[in-house]
This record gives sequence, structure tokens and C-alpha cells, in this order.
Amino acid sequence: MPVLSVSKAEEYQTYINGDKTTVALFAADWAEQCAQFPEISMKHQIEAVPTVIFFAKGSAVDRVDGVDIAAISSKSKKLAESASSAASTGQSLDDRLKALVNKAPLMIFMKGDRNGPRCGFSKQLIAIVNDTSLPYETFDILSDEEVRQGLKTYSDWPTYPQVYVKGELIGGLDIIKELLASKELEATLKG
Repeated sequence: MPVLSVSKAEEYQTYINGDKTTVALFAADWAEQCAQFPEISMKHQIEAVPTVIFFAKGSAVDRVDGVDIAAISSKSKKLAESASSAASTGQSLDDRLKALVNKAPLMIFMKGDRNGPRCGFSKQLIAIVNDTSLPYETFDILSDEEVRQGLKTYSDWPTYPQVYVKGELIGGLDIIKELLASKELEATLKG
């Protein structure tokens, strides 16, 4: 991955809106080699330096605030694997989505993962599913903007999290709560 220095806000927009995953490093204004763009820093709510933001097709998909080399390395690797997987397989988006929803008998698409849900709905859903003790897999939609947007159309379900059993959409958190209340959750999740 090439390292580029950006001197104009327009250049910045061009890079983050490209087809490739982009990593932006925001550093301190007192560092001579780091030109600051206040409008960009405010847009991305930069409160600590360094801040690293990961972009996919113009959307921020992850970030690390402050010095956390392990997190930066881990997130970089995860995004690179996601991008290269899609590129190397040459699969259409529909084929990728079909493969993903069938990756495990119980598959959850959410913000974050089972160990680190990144929104309240995902956290609630994981707590409910964990109580069933059924095995399941998760996919972090924040790591792949193409999957995040494409799955909404593929499943005709506009929100996350989304729960799939044997490749079929069950629904989101509200449906899971209804199934729990009617004592049908475990049977439904087993398929």
C-alpha cells in the first residue's frame, strides 16, 4: 500500500472515495510534516492524535484513537483481508452475500462482533443469542461497506443486526425478542 502525503482537502476526498480501502492518519499540527485540515478534522471528530481512520469507498468503516499499535495492525489486517478476499475471488456481490449468509447455520450480521458489539441493538441481540448456548458466527458490517449496503437490498431488510438461519433471514432484534417472548426462539434458531 503506497503512503501518500495530502496537501489539499480535494486530494483527501479523492483518496478516500476511491475503490480501494484507504487508511488516513491524523497527527499533531506541531509536527512539521503533518499539514492540518480543520474542516476534515472536525468532520471526523478528531480528538486525539494520532488518530487512524479506515475508509472503504468514501465511508469511515473503523478507527483507532490514540497510540494503539496492536489495534491499528489488527484492523489493517482485517480490512486488507476483506478487500483482497472480494477482489481475488472475483465473485459478484450477490454471490458473496449468498456465501456469507450460509457461512454458518446461525449467522448474525451486526456492528462489531460477538466479543465487541458496537451498538446497543447488536449488544442486546448477542446477549439473547448467547443465552441459548447455540453456536453461531458473526460478520462485522462495519468492516465491509459493500456487504453492509448490499445485504440491505439482498435481504430486503434495511436495518442491522440481521439474523440468518441456514441462509434464510429470520429478522432483526425485534423479531428475535418476539420469538423469545413466544418461547419459539431456540427452535427457530436451530432451523
